[in-house]
Amino acid sequence: MRSLAGQVFLLQLLVVALLVAAALVALVVQARRDSMADAEHRTLATAQTFAHAPGIVEALKSPDPTAVLQPDAEAARKAAGVDAIIVYTLDGVTLTHSDPSQIGKHVIGPYGQAADGRAFTSTFHGSLGLSVVSAVPVRAPDGSVVAVVAVPVTVEKVQHSMNQQLPYLFGGAAGALVIAAGGAALVSRRLRRQTHGLGPAEMTRMYEHHDAVLHAVREGVLILDCDGRLLLANDEARRLLDLPADAEQRDVGGLGLDADIAALLVSDRTVTDEVYLAGDRLLAINKRPTAPHGPAGYVVTLRDTTELRALSGRAEGARERLRLLYDAGIRIGTTLDVTHTAEELAEVAVPRFADIATVELLDPVLRGEESSDETAQLRRVAFAGLDRSHLLYPLGELIPFGDSHPVAAAMATNRTLLVKDLRTLKDWQAQDPERTRQLIDHGIHSLLVVPLRARGVVLGMAMFWRSSASPPFDDEDVSFAEELGTRAAVCIDNARRYTREHAMAVTLQHSLLPQGLPEQSALEVAYRYLPAQAGVGGDWFDVIPLSGTRVALVVGDVVGHGLHAAATMGRLRTAVHNFSGLDMPPEELLGRLDELVAQIDADEGHEQVITGATCQYAVYDPTSGHLVIATAGHPGPALVHPDGTVDFPPVPVSTPLGLGAGLPFEYTDLALPEGSRLVLYTDGLVLDADRDLDAGLAALRAALTGPDRTPEATCAAVMDAMLPARPKDDIALLVARIRRLDPDRIAEWHVPCDAAAVSSVRSACTDRLAQWGLEEISFTAELVLSELITNAIRYGGDPITVRLIHDRTLIYEVCDGSSTSPRLRRANVTDEGGRGLFLVAQLTERWGTRYTPTGKVIWAEQSLRGGASETEDLGGTLLDQWDDTAQ
Repeated sequence: MRSLAGQVFLLQLLVVALLVAAALVALVVQARRDSMADAEHRTLATAQTFAHAPGIVEALKSPDPTAVLQPDAEAARKAAGVDAIIVYTLDGVTLTHSDPSQIGKHVIGPYGQAADGRAFTSTFHGSLGLSVVSAVPVRAPDGSVVAVVAVPVTVEKVQHSMNQQLPYLFGGAAGALVIAAGGAALVSRRLRRQTHGLGPAEMTRMYEHHDAVLHAVREGVLILDCDGRLLLANDEARRLLDLPADAEQRDVGGLGLDADIAALLVSDRTVTDEVYLAGDRLLAINKRPTAPHGPAGYVVTLRDTTELRALSGRAEGARERLRLLYDAGIRIGTTLDVTHTAEELAEVAVPRFADIATVELLDPVLRGEESSDETAQLRRVAFAGLDRSHLLYPLGELIPFGDSHPVAAAMATNRTLLVKDLRTLKDWQAQDPERTRQLIDHGIHSLLVVPLRARGVVLGMAMFWRSSASPPFDDEDVSFAEELGTRAAVCIDNARRYTREHAMAVTLQHSLLPQGLPEQSALEVAYRYLPAQAGVGGDWFDVIPLSGTRVALVVGDVVGHGLHAAATMGRLRTAVHNFSGLDMPPEELLGRLDELVAQIDADEGHEQVITGATCQYAVYDPTSGHLVIATAGHPGPALVHPDGTVDFPPVPVSTPLGLGAGLPFEYTDLALPEGSRLVLYTDGLVLDADRDLDAGLAALRAALTGPDRTPEATCAAVMDAMLPARPKDDIALLVARIRRLDPDRIAEWHVPCDAAAVSSVRSACTDRLAQWGLEEISFTAELVLSELITNAIRYGGDPITVRLIHDRTLIYEVCDGSSTSPRLRRANVTDEGGRGLFLVAQLTERWGTRYTPTGKVIWAEQSLRGGASETEDLGGTLLDQWDDTAQ
């Protein structure tokens, strides 16, 4: 009912109902009026007919007028269809009546007018009730009134007659209403179909929107009928075709259009984006039939491709720049190398943005530093485009940009500089006339200089050049170049910071790793160390000389990369050096190291937790040819026998350092044949993305198997065979050839726990030193050995053993069964003893104590250089020391 069709239907139905009701009322009123008039006419006619009937006067004069007139009156009443024919005398006596009881009675009624000779009709309440009565005088032949004839018809009878007609009236009215409603419904249905069930407000809004859209769109719209008559044209179509104001409802041929366009409009062809010339405009025309969506005809759209082509050109340029920026985001910064990142910037810009691109960076940036010096020089690090041999400065050269150069101006203002025509820069041409002339002659005409800024700091400059084949740079190119430069600068700055941090980490790591191999006779050692490409890590190794010609070999690995791993590695290496100086057994040293790593984890909290620091510690004794080794979560060593075969000696497996397992570390004692090679390594050598541990160990076995090679050659062969293309982890490799100390250079005596035995040992020592050609130090040796043996006899216990080892130094070792350790102190002036160890410390290079399963060993090393001169100065040295004490 809210639709226009529904509202029209209701309106039509209401109007028809009102019309039918009015007609019905009019008909009822008219029928009532007609019935009363008929009753009046009928009664009057009946009364006149009876009053003028022949013989009525004679009947009135007869002796019994009632007997004569009553039958005739009844007959006439029935024939006329009235209620009664009453004859009254002039004095009001009833002569005839339809009700016999009324005959002879006097009546009072409006009969005086009839008695006066005038007929009348009126409504009167009589004996029959409310009636329509007509009274007519009866005249004698002489014209006198002798009686009155009254004919009544009751109103009830009149209404009954009318009521018989009402059903027909109401039936006709109802039929008319039904027919009218059906017609209104048909009209409404058709109207609903034509209006699509829309309401008046919706149709008004739709028309307003249609009119607004039709005339607001930037596309011409024409609607034509099948005869080529223009039905509708919007404002854009009028503008594009220059149509007259009265163009609508006119034939297309009379609108003055171009012949081709007019022929297309009147044809029945359907076209899509056909281009036609209309004046100075290129119009893309589309034509489609309106059927079946509307009446037969065509709708034509017109689009000005002249403006669209310009817009599409700008849009395509914008899309190309966006694509280039997207490609730059993918291609620039793929590595953390400053120079390579600059090269990627130049390669991205050429040829899609510029014909030539160069990148110049400040010298400190290439070293990973951040320069705030405005006088720092720029070095060309990247080039892309034309032949660079003679037109531009070569790569790697420091370029002296003068004050008049565009780069200097851009550096001074810290803003992008646009030069649309290089020929206008006379100062720039004067700086290097020959080179600038060659550039201009080559067709290079436009330049953009873009500062590369990151975090507010200028890192360098990017220069973009265009030659004659390309248009000059414009303002849109400036904004794009700045965006490109900003993205590249961020990547360059990231690479610079990585370079700085990597250099710092490498410097730290190299400072923490051994700078060379110490002098020792037990092993011939070679090594290789290769940091991972991802950054420095925590792999390390060490060769530590110990007392008694023994040597400790160490390899370790701290999981992770970067400064933290390198620093932790340095702490562990320092700790191993300190613990080694205490001559700890390998298993005890790893236990102390495990406690240290756990303490490091506790001190640093949960942010930097060392999980899986590993270490392998081995001590080789060349006097016995035995190797004592313990491992904390580290791969076991490889042993290359003199015949070239390789095996992996079983080593007890213990947990990595710092896990807090609380379990003791185990060790193994290996007897190594002389000439064999011991190979220690970190897991980066045998593990990578392409192989697991078993495959890595098999490859290591294959690389080590073969004829005898020096440790240096062994390292080279292993690295050539095992080195991955891109190492993911650090690699440390340590190869040691086993040597045995000549038994003739070792002298050993068992000493009874008696002070008298000291002299015999001194004599034996002197003889052995003479055999070794060390007579010049025999006095010092006797003194040192006497003090050590006396100390063992006095404070130690059985068994006491003395050993001399002739190596790079002369080594004294006195072993006893006590675990008490002597302590060096300065004796007071009044003390009788306490100066023995002091003498030993003064006469030897170093001394110390190491523990054995059965007791301890006090050892000292005396240099073999200087000999006699040292002996001559011995007395003065001792006296000076006592003098100092006395003071």
